[in-house]
Amino acid sequence: MSFDLGRIGIRPADASDLDAIISIAAIPVEAPHWSRARYDEVLRANSSIPRIALIAYDTRSRKVVGFIIASLVVPEAELETIAVAPERRRQGIGACLLAALVHELKPAGVNVLHLEVRASNLAAIRFYASENFKQTGVRPCYYIDPEEDAILMSLQIE
Repeated sequence: MSFDLGRIGIRPADASDLDAIISIAAIPVEAPHWSRARYDEVLRANSSIPRIALIAYDTRSRKVVGFIIASLVVPEAELETIAVAPERRRQGIGACLLAALVHELKPAGVNVLHLEVRASNLAAIRFYASENFKQTGVRPCYYIDPEEDAILMSLQIE
């Protein structure tokens, strides 16, 4: 894959990345807190739902510093989760992961990428808007603990 951000590389995630992915996912309150079994299912090649899972890693230390997962129902896909290690945020890694995902979605026949984000997660909403996602709706009381609306956003892939 040709996405490289200085010392950051992007590659498909595999089972050896499971612990690092779970560790990064556990940190942000806003991120989905999936079980280990769910992440394991996502990373299996014979998963019941077709997915693309990518990781960002430090090219020197090989340490995983972020990941992105999308499910595919061609011609659409859903961005299920994206997370970057706290010490590596605001370095362009999230944007690089998203660009790499879009690069993978195009040949898969996907023309729109959807997502849901907590209404209070203004940083994420601004990030997605900066990446050309448009708000398409609201799901009232979608999230629990705490109860909160979900903002629906979509990206047209050309």
